[in-house]
Amino acid sequence: MATGSELGEYLRIRRERLRPGDVGLPSGVRRRVPGLRREEVALLAGISMEYYLRLEQGRDQHPSGQVIDSIARALQLEPDAETHLRRLARPAPRTARRRTPRPERCSVSVQNLIDNWTTTPALVHGRYMTTLGANAMAVALSPFFSPGVNHLRAAFVEPEMREFYRDWDDMTAKAVGYLRSVIGASVDDPRLVELIGELSLGSERFRTLWARQDARQKTSGITRVLHPQVGALDLHYEKLALPGAPGQMLVTYHAEPGSPSHEGLQLLAHLATPRAQDPVLASRTLR
Repeated sequence: MATGSELGEYLRIRRERLRPGDVGLPSGVRRRVPGLRREEVALLAGISMEYYLRLEQGRDQHPSGQVIDSIARALQLEPDAETHLRRLARPAPRTARRRTPRPERCSVSVQNLIDNWTTTPALVHGRYMTTLGANAMAVALSPFFSPGVNHLRAAFVEPEMREFYRDWDDMTAKAVGYLRSVIGASVDDPRLVELIGELSLGSERFRTLWARQDARQKTSGITRVLHPQVGALDLHYEKLALPGAPGQMLVTYHAEPGSPSHEGLQLLAHLATPRAQDPVLASRTLR
């Protein structure tokens, strides 16, 4: 359950990440704490030091919308981070979040749709970033895009993923920020707790990123990968929320027309066809 302590922890971490110069305050000779002091945030937000202290300590769990607005401005939160702050301050009712979620499935119609995209890698992932459906191109791009594979777990614990993503550091930071943004205050979800616990034990990189409490729902951009057959690819990705399927996102990858990456995807599409699975034919194609 999202509690005042979680809200307070988020405020503390964001406060410590700011420097006085970031908000136009003098740095001073010595500072005993990293980042801004509590009184400085309270001053910038226009609230009393005592009230801000209650928020950080979890003794006040219901700040008004006006207070949230003021604190978000004081901490210079980006839109996604401000949304995350609001979710922590206004968590869903306890009974609603305790319900056992239904098993996530990719709809037949969506699976049929992406199966017809023979040159565009496409997959559907659920709320926990587990792949629910994928087309042949997505699986050809990476076996870790196959249905049933949790992309977040693979990114941090599978050595092949570090080699596959040429921008692994950037990709993992975005992935954790995305997870923070979509789960909101539901950090007591048993499946989520299990996943976070597993990754925290198995990956120092994940522990570091999770502790930063970044929340950013990056839904488009460029990722750089190294495919073992077709080489380096610079791919644009788009994440589209699926209507009627809460928490599910359709993820597609494409390349600039005429670029080497586009040519690489075309070759990959050929290799992904049943006829190209013949090892002799595939070796000739790659010569």
